[in-house]
Amino acid sequence: MFRKLMIPAVVALVLAFFAGNALALNPAVIYDLGGKFDKSFNQAAHMGAEQFSQETGIKYRDFEPTNESQYEQALRRFASRGSDLIVVVGFSFASALEKIAPEFPNTKFVIIDMVVTQPNVESVVFKEHEGSFLVGMLAAMKTQTGKIGFVGGMDVPLIRKFALGYKEGAQYVNKDITIFENMTGTTPAAWGDPIKAGELARSQFDRGADVVFTAAGGSGMGVLQAAADAKKFSIGVDSNQNYIHPGSVLTSMVKRVDLAVFEAMRDAQNGDWEPGLKVLGLAEGGVDYAMDKYNEALITPEMKARVEQAKADIISGKIVVTNYFDIMDR
Repeated sequence: MFRKLMIPAVVALVLAFFAGNALALNPAVIYDLGGKFDKSFNQAAHMGAEQFSQETGIKYRDFEPTNESQYEQALRRFASRGSDLIVVVGFSFASALEKIAPEFPNTKFVIIDMVVTQPNVESVVFKEHEGSFLVGMLAAMKTQTGKIGFVGGMDVPLIRKFALGYKEGAQYVNKDITIFENMTGTTPAAWGDPIKAGELARSQFDRGADVVFTAAGGSGMGVLQAAADAKKFSIGVDSNQNYIHPGSVLTSMVKRVDLAVFEAMRDAQNGDWEPGLKVLGLAEGGVDYAMDKYNEALITPEMKARVEQAKADIISGKIVVTNYFDIMDR
């Protein structure tokens, strides 16, 4: 009887010990333009925050800006109202964060897709070129015309990084392949213009492409729709978008923004959070190509085997994929 009474008491003490070693946390997330339900980049961040909240019971606050002028205001508002970990989703926040972070030295900040060197900022960047190489291989193996396409969002070096990795992966399979490339725009509005992105994809299909990869945030929905309408193939990005048009989305280049957000919140709660640079590539599980029930019939065992071998070779260093940032200043 005594032992039965003691067991719950011991369990309660253990739980209290771990709870006592976890820090109180009041996190916040500020999304990039396009909103947290863009089915792509922002939504991946939202999923990471949701996972953390569900696992810990800790609530978080978030905000969806409608223009870049709100970035600085949102950062200052959350920091001044007690948010002790603030995650900003996108490179466009860099200048605002450079200004705000020194004003709140006791607040932890995390920025996705850009490096901000401040003592209270963690910068998380991805090796998008590695994941794009793999989906480029799949596109080159799937095409029946020898022509494939790429539709980017805002024409910035980050999106050129996707495009170059995709090109190198396709040329690894077929050095003579034709690759069409278009960008949706040159301003942040390019992330939320599915009509324009769809038009660009249709133009590429009209020129003979039968697989188009999109790295355009919410605009990519137009590319996926255009491919489904034309009975061609698309390749999604950031989140796993295979389910959106089953049988038409060949795969998705998954970029684990959800993992980055979840780990930042978890580390802050556990007292393990550190400022500085964090790089997530294939080896770290930060990027990959998506396989599931929605696209498994589209990718043959031979295609998968070849891509898996290339993946292993990239991780080992046998294959080196060019990072656009390394060559852009040449």
